[in-house]
Amino acid sequence: MAISQLDGATQQNAALVEQSTAAAGALNVQAARLAEAVGIFKDSR
Repeated sequence: MAISQLDGATQQNAALVEQSTAAAGALNVQAARLAEAVGIFKDSR
């Protein structure tokens, strides 16, 4: 019983790591787009 609970927790943790990695990648893309958008204002001076 304990081993199956540990296995379930491990699988859940692995899924959370995958979700976190995907979210971090999406945030990185959004940050790059924001930096580009702000750069337009900086270059317009």
